[in-house]
Amino acid sequence: MAVPGIAIRMEHNDAKIRAKLLNLLAFGRDQSDAMRDIAILGGSSTRERFRTEVGPDGKRWKPSLRVQISGGRTLTQDGHLGDSINIRSGRDFAEWGVNRIYAAIHQFGGKIKPKSAASLRFRLANGAFVSAKSVTIPARPYLGIDAGDEADILDILQSRIQGFVNAG
Repeated sequence: MAVPGIAIRMEHNDAKIRAKLLNLLAFGRDQSDAMRDIAILGGSSTRERFRTEVGPDGKRWKPSLRVQISGGRTLTQDGHLGDSINIRSGRDFAEWGVNRIYAAIHQFGGKIKPKSAASLRFRLANGAFVSAKSVTIPARPYLGIDAGDEADILDILQSRIQGFVNAG
């Protein structure tokens, strides 16, 4: 998903999913229904990660400083990132993502440095202002396909294939 001027693409290349998808495409029919179901699954799974604070790799996210100080959940202070999850699908694709400009720093982690000032200045959860030369944001992956998603995608594709076989 893209923000004007920014695009990040992640692909999941799994041999089992690829084989099922190729079998399905061999029927030569519009696969929009299956792709829509996969996109819905991906969007739902991503929303669940914001609730559980666990990435697709099964690792719990490092709690943010705000959460450590005042409680709550990481990456959900105002809910904008999780609320921006969107899905798209078509005849031969399914995709889901978020459209916030700060999405990548949370997905992949990184270091934030001031553009022109000597330091960054920001307010902590307790209201105090602090300055820092840089801030390191740990990766908290929310986009991706976990083992459960993979099994569900395979089920969607297999069900669609079986429907074509049964229809003759």
